[in-house]
Amino acid sequence: MRILVELPTWLGDAVMATPALENLFLAYPEASVTVVGSYVATEALKAHPRIKRVVVDRTKERGWRPLNLYRLAKELGRHDLAISFRSHFYSKMLLTLTGSKKRYLYKKTIDHRPSTVGRIHQVEKYQRFINTVTGRSDTPGALKLHWRPKRYDRPTLGINPGATYGSAKRWYPEKFAETAAAFADRFEILIFGGPGERDIAGDIERALRNEGVSNLHNLAGETTIPQLCEAIGGLDLFITGDSGPMHIAAAYRVPTVAIFGPTRDEETSQWMNPKSVIVRKEMACAPCMKRTCPIITHACMREITPQEVIAAAETLL
Repeated sequence: MRILVELPTWLGDAVMATPALENLFLAYPEASVTVVGSYVATEALKAHPRIKRVVVDRTKERGWRPLNLYRLAKELGRHDLAISFRSHFYSKMLLTLTGSKKRYLYKKTIDHRPSTVGRIHQVEKYQRFINTVTGRSDTPGALKLHWRPKRYDRPTLGINPGATYGSAKRWYPEKFAETAAAFADRFEILIFGGPGERDIAGDIERALRNEGVSNLHNLAGETTIPQLCEAIGGLDLFITGDSGPMHIAAAYRVPTVAIFGPTRDEETSQWMNPKSVIVRKEMACAPCMKRTCPIITHACMREITPQEVIAAAETLL
């Protein structure tokens, strides 16, 4: 049997899909699995021993996308079962063009009851979707990645100030720096970030060095996705916003302080990480789920203090 899986686009969503994927693989133990998706999603999951083929979807990069999808579908070929964790029209087109016998597309309105969506974690949504594929009643286990965590010589704290989704999810560099400085006598400090987050990571690095902190390394834009997984997986403490790296940390059960503002923590908090603490503010305008603050104040993040985050971290140590 041949199974095709289109992964979620975002890194964090791809990691949150791993419990559902594990149950899919258990339901079809002899199947040969091909995954297709964004570069970051496929890079994070390609180490799984059940995945035999990985194809990066580059259909948005240049040219007419429908034609690119046709070419991608022919490259992928026909499968006995084709599944997409995306609900986009182009995902439906891709699965159709492969000519696969059975095709399943994820729907954001789980069980066709939109009112329940805000109360269900994304991991559970993905599992419900896969249950419609397999006909089973599986429950999701823990997040799982197959990159080996790095071993550090000294206790190490990771700081992740970025959030690809938008600026509204980002806490402030000066606050991250103040928080990290409070732990500099006990931990080596690593600053994480993607290529587009070098500026904010650089601001944190400069602020820390101005405070005399020298035991730090700025890795923003310097790691591959596998290296990012390995580096986060070996941490002793992680302080982050709602982001893909936050879910990587959950997969390795890293003690984590997660700072939430405009997003729903009941949907996207760390899944099954017993050493996770959420710091957030109760506000009438939150969660707004916007990429940028619609009322400019950004109060849901601005009012979170370094002292609150430090206190939350101390409960994990």
